[in-house]
Amino acid sequence: MKELQAGFPKDFLWGGATAANQIEGAYLEDGKGLSTSDFAAYKDPYITGKVDNFTFNVSSKELEAYKSHPEKYLFPKRWGIDFYHRYKEDIALFAEMGFKTFRISISWARIFPTGLEEKPNEAGLDFYDKVFDECIKYGIEPLVTMSHYEMPITLTEKYNGWVSRELIPLFEKYARTILKRYKNKVNYWITFNEMNMDMNSLYTGAGTLEDLVEDTLTATYQSSHHQFLASARAVKACHEIIPEAKIGCMINQIESYAMTTKPEDQLQALKSNQLNMFYPDVQARGEYPSYMARYFEDNAIHVVMEKGDEALLKEGIVDYVAISYYMSHVTEAREDASKLAGSFDSPIKNSYLELTQWDWPIDPIGLRISLIKLNDRYEKPLFVCENGLGAKDELTNNQKIHDDYRIDYLKKHVLQMREAIRDGVDLMGYTTWGCIDLISCGTSQMSKRYGFIYVDQDDKGQGSLARYKKDSFYWYKECIASNGETL
Repeated sequence: MKELQAGFPKDFLWGGATAANQIEGAYLEDGKGLSTSDFAAYKDPYITGKVDNFTFNVSSKELEAYKSHPEKYLFPKRWGIDFYHRYKEDIALFAEMGFKTFRISISWARIFPTGLEEKPNEAGLDFYDKVFDECIKYGIEPLVTMSHYEMPITLTEKYNGWVSRELIPLFEKYARTILKRYKNKVNYWITFNEMNMDMNSLYTGAGTLEDLVEDTLTATYQSSHHQFLASARAVKACHEIIPEAKIGCMINQIESYAMTTKPEDQLQALKSNQLNMFYPDVQARGEYPSYMARYFEDNAIHVVMEKGDEALLKEGIVDYVAISYYMSHVTEAREDASKLAGSFDSPIKNSYLELTQWDWPIDPIGLRISLIKLNDRYEKPLFVCENGLGAKDELTNNQKIHDDYRIDYLKKHVLQMREAIRDGVDLMGYTTWGCIDLISCGTSQMSKRYGFIYVDQDDKGQGSLARYKKDSFYWYKECIASNGETL
């Protein structure tokens, strides 16, 4: 019998997570092409009267307007937080906190500006060489996501994104290029960030314009199928090029609880959780789960598969399962239950939980529950590679940020991870989301801050970009130094 693990493993990978499109800026420098995220427009809440939890969705008409008259809109992901020019300063701050790993993504459009080129952009490759070298200088392991909510916009315009099978070989070319280039620098990889986001925003997750498809639900699962195949090819390439490396899949994990003990509510919660698990089921088990056959039939979904697809999925099984975890959901049997299943943000709130300033339920125990279920289901190492609190931080006159609320949030989640490890969960590491303030994925806001490091910039890109350490910076430094014992 496996011995009880009393605390975090000695080789536990503590660190922080970011995405290229939310931090880099320099959106057209050194040969980079335009990406889908470069067209995520900021919608001012003072004008619209609200901030949607997910505005990063684009129609063909909006895309045309954004391209024809870019001066009329704000695209914050184009400027990010200028990590492209400040990466040495930022990585030095991560090293000061004691990071063991730094999760970063590579911009596909920085390597292949349109996605169609035969030869990669050397300036783009060189940039990531310098970033990884800087990490390694401090003993920080890069954890690299190949595709994090962006792709060359040309592939959206030419093929309507992942709904087209044409993208599979293009992605494999990109994956093999970066695997070969960084084989001596990167030991941990993730293929696609939160692939189950396809269920919430096809443009975000798949670069697909929903108004150009006949049936959104069918397009969702067809796009996902093509991404599964591309992921499998990337996994095979990684095992071939860097045999000692570990490559995983990732989902946005949202545990669904039943509203009541009523059997109908219990069944709906089970079904909702199945839809979430569908994505790692395919990537970690190498085949479509049986429960999807009825779901496809009930919803008139027909996914086109070709000869050899099923064999490829078997050959491209991932080494570990990574998750982001921000909240849990409550589910009940109601008319719109099928639409809410697998959704990012549910209108049904849990009366036992507090909410963040963006109305996200705070549920640390839900993280423990999720980890136990995932561990039982896959019997593979797990990695919590996103978790954090988006909040409006205040910079004092003496450049201090007192974010006790963030410390409290993270402390409670770290405690539950520690409990999950005692429960027998094989947990590799923990990278908090937005370890430095960055542009929000969903709302394109800067004022929705997650970091241990404050960046002086507002929602409209104004500010000095100076970096300031928050109180949570020192808390996390002590947490890492004590391997999660001092909280």
